[in-house]
Amino acid sequence: MEYGYSILMAAFAAAILFYAGLMAIFKDYKMLPYRARVSVKPKDEKRYMVQLSKAVALVALAPALSALAGLWNMLAAMVVLIGGAVFFIWLGTRLMRGVE
Repeated sequence: MEYGYSILMAAFAAAILFYAGLMAIFKDYKMLPYRARVSVKPKDEKRYMVQLSKAVALVALAPALSALAGLWNMLAAMVVLIGGAVFFIWLGTRLMRGVE
């Protein structure tokens, strides 16, 4: 159970990367559960979905890096998770500019 946190974060990152891969492959706007029902559709749905899949894949890096840091130190893993999430979400928003 020593590596439970790392296993859990690695599985979470893999699930997010799997979802991002599906978005990139199928490019279907209806894969967004809530937004597809209430939001105005973007001009180019396929380009939007490809860019969004890149942003989601970036966000998946935070738990992946945290899983690696959790192998050595749990405090470092928490810092990496929080700092990485903030950084990669910010980077994802920069990536999504001009797509909608």
